Amino acid sequence: MSHAWMPTSPCGDGCVSGAPEEVNRFRQIWRAVTAVAAILCGAAIALALLLPGKQRESVVRLWFHAVLRAFGVRLEVHGARKFQEIPKRGVLVASNHVSWLDELAIDSVQPIRIVAKKDIKGWPVLGRLITAAGTVYLDREKLRELPRTVAELATTLRNGSAVGIHAEGTTWCGLASGHYKPALFQAALDAGVPVRPIVLRYRIGGHVTTQPAFVGSDTLVDSIRRVLKVKGLVVEVHVLDEIAPGRAANRRELAKLAEEQSNRLTSTELELAPSTGDSHRARSITPLVA
Repeated sequence: MSHAWMPTSPCGDGCVSGAPEEVNRFRQIWRAVTAVAAILCGAAIALALLLPGKQRESVVRLWFHAVLRAFGVRLEVHGARKFQEIPKRGVLVASNHVSWLDELAIDSVQPIRIVAKKDIKGWPVLGRLITAAGTVYLDREKLRELPRTVAELATTLRNGSAVGIHAEGTTWCGLASGHYKPALFQAALDAGVPVRPIVLRYRIGGHVTTQPAFVGSDTLVDSIRRVLKVKGLVVEVHVLDEIAPGRAANRRELAKLAEEQSNRLTSTELELAPSTGDSHRARSITPLVA
């Protein structure tokens, strides 16, 4: 497995769109307080582990949704309401990657184990939240650990769990996107389970927005502050059709199938939000197919 699977995104500070309408100062403070309170309530979620499977999943899912709403973000789900078409059959969920909000949105649909870069574990408060969801961490500096990670994911998939990967390998602004990297798709082949592509898209009103993006010189605090300020932010989670086992002979073909399916679901019926210096706005956008 080559090192090429760990890319860097060309998206930078200029990709973040210009100032949208903001909520007032009181609302910003209220969001911050309620978000922290919702996250801290996560300690009580440990009690949910004592509940039967479906009830446990429902409690955890509602908790993530509450945290997302506390940040002022509304969730819309398009397509299937769960990632697993057949209960207790493993599935590899492959998504694009825009923001630190991605994990909250995904787990608000169905709590799953997500593969993330190791430095997320050290994020204040949110790091513990994401870790509590059963995140599998990958050290970008120790790619020799990649085969072990793939083997761990394959075992988890065989055991009937849903596992999520950010297939581009890094964050993009939400208007531009990267090629899907094949390395982690090997786990689905080894386990003999389907791949479920999903697409995350952020919008304000009738505009796609890059406000939640986590790119360039952004710190986590910078991105959180933008989200707390913005008015009317919506995250769309588009759950696409499963790619059945056997449709691809190897991980590169499987990654390409998932990427092509996701690329058919970008946003022509929404305008792009006004931007300052966004170098990706000239990119052609293909029609959205729900």
